[in-house]
Amino acid sequence: MIASDQELQTTLDRIAWFQKQITTLRKTETNPVNYRAAASGFLAEIDRMQLEVRDYLSFLPTECLGTVGHTATADGSRVSGTS
Repeated sequence: MIASDQELQTTLDRIAWFQKQITTLRKTETNPVNYRAAASGFLAEIDRMQLEVRDYLSFLPTECLGTVGHTATADGSRVSGTS
């Protein structure tokens, strides 16, 4: 889970790095089966990180102050534990 703007930037940098890897793979891999096999792991990681970014950006910084952790509810809202 992303907990700060610094972690957000690190995650965005990682997403960009994975996208660059896939772009390079698209230029170099000629076999579609091999390409899909190699790209699927990168794409899954990008999806996971983008969900973390979305979750972090869904709340104002003041909503996260003094919290220990966040738990997602069935409707997608966040319940925060306090310290």
